[in-house]
Amino acid sequence: MAKSKQPGRKPRSLGRALIVEDDPLLAMNLEDALLAGGAEAVVVCDTVSAAMIELEKLKPDILILDVQLADRDDGWAMAELVNELSPRPPAIIFSTGAPEKIPKSVSQLGAVLAKPYDPAALIAILIELRRKPGLLGRLREALAG
Repeated sequence: MAKSKQPGRKPRSLGRALIVEDDPLLAMNLEDALLAGGAEAVVVCDTVSAAMIELEKLKPDILILDVQLADRDDGWAMAELVNELSPRPPAIIFSTGAPEKIPKSVSQLGAVLAKPYDPAALIAILIELRRKPGLLGRLREALAG
């Protein structure tokens, strides 16, 4: 049985997303899926160097990261950097054709989607992550009823 939406209750926003992907067609599909899924803003970069500039400006809630890009084949290092330096790191989704190349310690920083995949799988993962709020989020939801 499908759940009906409660009147007056807006769906949760996915927040701001940064896509680091050098395949323009996939990047466009991911951008469309994120916007349709509730993202407030989506920025697409095709290199790690461009993404590093955008990280500071956008302060994303979501980071979709291809790990083999035109300018680097260790794009996963960006996930390590973001996780270490950000007081509130974004949800990280690794988007890759070579999941085995991501070091195990790094792959544990987020979810891994092996290419090719349906962008709906990305949205499903993000929605599931939003359903698991931290302690303060659970208290806020309990108080809101």
